[in-house]
Amino acid sequence: MSATRQATKEQGLVEGSSLRTKLLTFLLHKFFALSRGMTLGVRAACFDEAGRIFLVRHTYLPGWYMPGGGVEHGETVSDALAKELREEGNLEILGPPQLFHVYLNRRASRRDHVVLFRVTVRQTAPRLPDREIAECGFFALKALPEDVTTATLRRLRELSGEAVKTDTW
Repeated sequence: MSATRQATKEQGLVEGSSLRTKLLTFLLHKFFALSRGMTLGVRAACFDEAGRIFLVRHTYLPGWYMPGGGVEHGETVSDALAKELREEGNLEILGPPQLFHVYLNRRASRRDHVVLFRVTVRQTAPRLPDREIAECGFFALKALPEDVTTATLRRLRELSGEAVKTDTW
């Protein structure tokens, strides 16, 4: 197993560490720089009524992430959040989303911001794998899957109060 693929549950998988991921991120952000002056994304710490967190593993990036995606032109942050959760997990938001923090994501670019919400959700149907999502599911916080990203682990520690919020993703 390569060093970039190795991870522990405490350290997590470093996001964007492989050459393929760096190249894909670079190309996508060049495209977004032409189509948008600044990039804005949403992510959500999605908990079910049992307190488990919902995570996704993409087909094009290594590691497990909280669901989310970009905010498109003419779309509100709330609309983008609901859309991404529906698309990535067949998740329905129960109650108002709680804004947790806004981060600068320097790993992506100097212009990328991520708005993180905490939400309670219900899955309306199983989310089957496709070209974007390899797998997804709810996990107990003490039984997370292998290769959870470092940023996801940091956000979970911030959400639980074990770590102070930082302003960078």
